[in-house]
Amino acid sequence: MTQFRVAVLGATGAVGSEFLRLLARRHFPISTLRPLASPRSTGRSLSFKGANIPVQAVSESAFDDVHIAFFSAGSSAAKEWAPVALSKGVTVIDNSSAFRMDPNVPLVIPEINWHAVRPEHRLFPVGNCTGIILMMSIAPLRKFGRIRRIVASTYQSASGAGARAMEELAQQTRDIAEGRRPNVEVFPHQIAMNLFSHNTPINEYGYNEEEWKVIQETRKTLDMPNLAIEITCIRVPVMRAHSIAINVEFEGPAPSVEAMREAMSTTPGLKLEDNRDANTFPMPVTAAGRDEILVGRLRCDSSNPNAISMFACGDQLLKGAALNGLQIAERLVAEGRIGVEVAAN
Repeated sequence: MTQFRVAVLGATGAVGSEFLRLLARRHFPISTLRPLASPRSTGRSLSFKGANIPVQAVSESAFDDVHIAFFSAGSSAAKEWAPVALSKGVTVIDNSSAFRMDPNVPLVIPEINWHAVRPEHRLFPVGNCTGIILMMSIAPLRKFGRIRRIVASTYQSASGAGARAMEELAQQTRDIAEGRRPNVEVFPHQIAMNLFSHNTPINEYGYNEEEWKVIQETRKTLDMPNLAIEITCIRVPVMRAHSIAINVEFEGPAPSVEAMREAMSTTPGLKLEDNRDANTFPMPVTAAGRDEILVGRLRCDSSNPNAISMFACGDQLLKGAALNGLQIAERLVAEGRIGVEVAAN
């Protein structure tokens, strides 16, 4: 079996750690793993398949002889190091927003728009985590007619802001439970026992950066540049997995609940949880750690015969980030799109 030399930039972060776990769990064919991070992480070791692998400081030479590099170190690092890696023939899968809206680069969710990938493509941004969860949830509905408008409200977990944000939520929760005043450092406001508008800058249109990303990236990925989207993104005191309340309006009559359930239950990457009798629907506590996006609360919009409403939960660190990136790599390998030089013994 052919194996590949793989680098992971940002290997010590929340998404980088998920990449390492997924590479092992999904048995990605690796001959050499090269964990990369900033110089301050030099000297650390990370466990991979029972071995301790030292973390290297990222440098130009770190990408020598690498086939695939997974980036999860932010936009600045991606803009600095992706051109270096690409110049060395590396296929780069980047989890930042640095290249998502580049018209020459595909923004791929493998289950939805793999047809956008061309033989010359070697840079693959992973879309916004909230956008991925939203698009995975609505993708099966496109068979019922052209979508006219999407209205969504998100409930976004601390995991979307990284490992330090998750630690802050845990510590603030302990502080409150023990009668101490919680310390606020990572988020701009107290996150435990609270919620607030997504902690990204507001643009001239009144949308925060997260909302604007979802709007623009959804239009690009679905190849619907004029799709009407209204979204409000909120941080909530949940450790892991984002949730979205979604309303979808069609240009014609909406599908029945039965048709939607059938479509959702047969779509790869989705798991239908829609038990009205037991009042059991998607929850972040059950979505956390799952590869699938959970969908439920399916119903026809009583105020609009052309619209439906639903609720979705997905693990921000998995399908919303590392898993989507690894699925891109798996498809590239399966189709022979990555240079093959290392043969397994």
